Amino acid sequence: MKRGRACSVFVSLALAAAGQAPAQKTAPRSDKALEARLERQEIRAQLTPLRFTTLAAEVGARVQRVPMGEGGRFEEGQLLVAFDCSVQQAQHDKARAELEAAEATLRANQQLLDLNSIGQLEFDLSRTAVSRAGAEAQMQRAILSKCRILAPYAGRVAEQKVREQQFVQAGQPLLEILDDSVMELEFLVPSSWLVWLKVGQRLRVQIDETKRSYPARFTRIGARADPVSQSVKVAAAIDGRFPELVAGMSGRILASRP
Repeated sequence: MKRGRACSVFVSLALAAAGQAPAQKTAPRSDKALEARLERQEIRAQLTPLRFTTLAAEVGARVQRVPMGEGGRFEEGQLLVAFDCSVQQAQHDKARAELEAAEATLRANQQLLDLNSIGQLEFDLSRTAVSRAGAEAQMQRAILSKCRILAPYAGRVAEQKVREQQFVQAGQPLLEILDDSVMELEFLVPSSWLVWLKVGQRLRVQIDETKRSYPARFTRIGARADPVSQSVKVAAAIDGRFPELVAGMSGRILASRP
């Protein structure tokens, strides 16, 4: 009896204490706290060239020369790849000869037409033959121009995909080139930065490989914020020329509210 009464008293006290204890509520995280957490996080970025592309063959031919190897620097308009286009040259010469023959026939028919020795239809056909031969010669000249690949801009060879004396097909990649005159950074920042972030604002980036920080400027701001990560994509360009910086290096963005 005593043990049962003691248990009943203990349960009653416990229930009373539970009823009197105030319910604990989780305090909502404030917007300022969330913004501070986002701004304290480390923002990483990677260096990318402003312009880069893969040059491909536009004709099927044997590679005759590749004067610039990997890492080589070139100027705009400099020869990068030359093909052995003896077949294409012969086709171009043939088209030119056919054009000259068609033009000679047209001149002769013009004289005959003036003497009423031929009809208008025959003269019109000879004029059409000149147009057809001219179009063929122009096409062969365009094909022949593809036998030399010139640099579209100044830069460096990032990767050489073919070797001399190798036969390539049209569309086959030859060289990867890049313009390293301006190095860009693309990274994500908290979307809360949009209230003060503007194109042209300065920042710095700490590059891991060189252990140095470099000046940069914001160049682009994304048009849409990600609602899940509360971030937006931005881009910045290194402000100045630094020969030790190459594409692929990465580092930490050093930026704060002005």
